[in-house]
Amino acid sequence: MDIRTTLDNIIYLGMIVCCGIAMNEGLKIFTDCEFPLVVDLSGTMEPAFSRGDLLMLSNYTDEPIRSGDIVVINIHRISMPIAHRVIEVNEEEVGSTKYLTKGDENVLDDRGLYEPGQKWLERRHIVGKVKGVVPYLGKV
Repeated sequence: MDIRTTLDNIIYLGMIVCCGIAMNEGLKIFTDCEFPLVVDLSGTMEPAFSRGDLLMLSNYTDEPIRSGDIVVINIHRISMPIAHRVIEVNEEEVGSTKYLTKGDENVLDDRGLYEPGQKWLERRHIVGKVKGVVPYLGKV
């Protein structure tokens, strides 16, 4: 392989990487979500989606999160985002909505995953609401 072909391949690879980064940044603006694309790594939401599926998220603050919605949460004790269903919404305090989540395949709710003593998630723990799923794309 000559030097010109090698340089062409490097440039094409760089263009592909730049396009991927630009697409992700554009999606962040469009979806108001820090991580608009997430791969499910756990498989605890089957049959809604499986391990390796690509999840498309949005995080519009004016869109309420209701019981039954699937959200991706970020818990500081766990290094990966978790996609689980909201099973209960607590609106007892004015202006303070809290959420309880659970994986469809799990027997218990997620309180065992939360910080010690924490019984509910707040909106700040939610990365985004699942809006779409692309099966198996996360395995590529």
